[in-house]
Amino acid sequence: MKITIERVAAIIAALILLQTLYFKFSAHPDSVLLFTTLGMEPYGRIGIGVGELIAAGLLLWPRTSGIGAVLALGLASGAIFFHLTKLGINHNGDGGMLFGLAVAVFVCSLYVAWVKRKTIPVVGGWV
Repeated sequence: MKITIERVAAIIAALILLQTLYFKFSAHPDSVLLFTTLGMEPYGRIGIGVGELIAAGLLLWPRTSGIGAVLALGLASGAIFFHLTKLGINHNGDGGMLFGLAVAVFVCSLYVAWVKRKTIPVVGGWV
């Protein structure tokens, strides 16, 4: 099997998304605090966790990685937006780690979406 830069980017984004699921699904106090600050606890925490799980699964499967990348772009955009507006880059003394992970998912997903743009339904033909 040939490993390409697209596959590496998709795997990195998927691993970051999967790693954060433990905190969301276990109601870790840091995750609860974050979503309480946003006024989205508990439904936003669980809903976004489910979205991240779906995006990660789609990213890991090469045939659906373009769709997963678009979903991950949306999720990462939301995270970046809330860090820049409500949470701050250094939320709860994490040194900007969550913000940095959101940016990493965004960049990796953007690359995957660009490479796989022809396979993305609806928008793929326009680009």
